[in-house]
Parts: sequence; structure tokens; C-alpha cells
Amino acid sequence: MSTHPVTLSVRRRGDEVVDDQPWSDVPIDLLCAAAPWRLFRWHKGQKHYSGTYWAATTCNFVIYESRLELARLLFADFDSTVCGIVAQPFLLKTEVEGTPRKHVPDYLLITDAGPVVVDVKPRHRLSNPVVASTFAWTQRAVESRGWRYEVWSEPRNGVLENIRFLAGFRRERLFDPELLDELRHADLFGMTIATASKCLPDRPEPYVRAAIHHLLWRRDLYTDLDDPLRASAVLRRTS
Repeated sequence: MSTHPVTLSVRRRGDEVVDDQPWSDVPIDLLCAAAPWRLFRWHKGQKHYSGTYWAATTCNFVIYESRLELARLLFADFDSTVCGIVAQPFLLKTEVEGTPRKHVPDYLLITDAGPVVVDVKPRHRLSNPVVASTFAWTQRAVESRGWRYEVWSEPRNGVLENIRFLAGFRRERLFDPELLDELRHADLFGMTIATASKCLPDRPEPYVRAAIHHLLWRRDLYTDLDDPLRASAVLRRTS
């Protein structure tokens, strides 16, 4: 397949558009500060599920246009290697076999290992020729900059449910810093969540349990998320 130049357009905050820039020359700082490319609308009878999610990673709201995109957001927010999340970060344009093509990826993740461009698509749609072609040329463009490209489909349901539950404890400002510090220094290795919740007798047990869930979200504590997250789950330290 022949290679054609790829250009990029990005929408700044305030709705200013930087248009048709050479993809290889666009600075990452511009993309990190981008506003979502598409206008965000709700309307009666729409078939997709849209909304905004408050990400602990960015301390800001990030949009999503489907439940599957929301699931990817949860995983990104839970990932300790991710330090930035941008929704609909840019519009890519190129020519494929004589036909003009354009595509808006779903997310740009800034990670410890470098930028990751993410497209979210249900698994049953990946075999669609148009979808496959779009993802193929997008992958080539992304990887030409040394970045990683990811097509993300339905995760294991049990892990998703556990992360969704822990996301309810993601806002650190709601927790007593002294309580969190006490738990970080406590020897919780090998304890169940139920036992660990009683390890600080001067603290109310429900508060301790909620703080443990927050530390699981923060990855200061670890447990096996392949299994249902119960009071009997055994705690491990990540370090």
C-alpha cells in the first residue's frame, strides 16, 4: 500500500482550530492541551451512551461517547503509568489508495513509556473492512512517530466491575490524610480486607475499609482483581 502524507488538525480550548499540520511535526504539548474535536451532544432517542467522567489522573472531566469508552477511561484512570488523558484529541487526514480518509481517535494517553493513541471499538466490529482499513493507516501514522497505537475492545467483565467499584473511592480529598498514612505504614500483607478494616481500633471500621479501597485504587495496595472483590480478598503490597 502506498504511503501518503498525514496531516493533523487540533481544536484548542476556546474553539480555535489549528488546521492541516504535518503529523510528524505537531508538538505533544499542543495535543495534551487539545479540546475534544467533535461537538458533544445529547438528544432524545440517541443510540449511544454519552457522558463525562471525572478522572483522578487529571483532576478534570473527560468525555466519552459509549459505555465501552467509559470502560476504557476507567482502566486509564486506574493505570498508575498514565499521567494524562485527552478525549478525541485530533483529526488525522491522509489518502489511502487514491481515496481521502480522515479519522478522530478516541483517546490520547500520556504514559511513563510515551504517548498512546487509543481507538475503542466493540470486538464484533473489528472485522468490518472500513474499520479495519481506518485502524491500519492510523496505526502506521501513530507508530511512525514512535508512539504506541491500541485498539481496545471489551475487557474481562469481572476486572471491569472491580475497577468500576474502586473508582467510587478515587477522590483523595475525601479521605483523612492521616488515616491514609497510617494504613500505608501498617503491615497489611496477607490480611483480608475484612481483617485490615479492623487493624486501627481507634478508627471507625467503615472509614478504614473505605480508605483501603482508595489505596487499592491508588495501587498502594494490591489484590487479585480477576476474582470478585469481597471482604475476603487478600491484600498485597505493590512494592
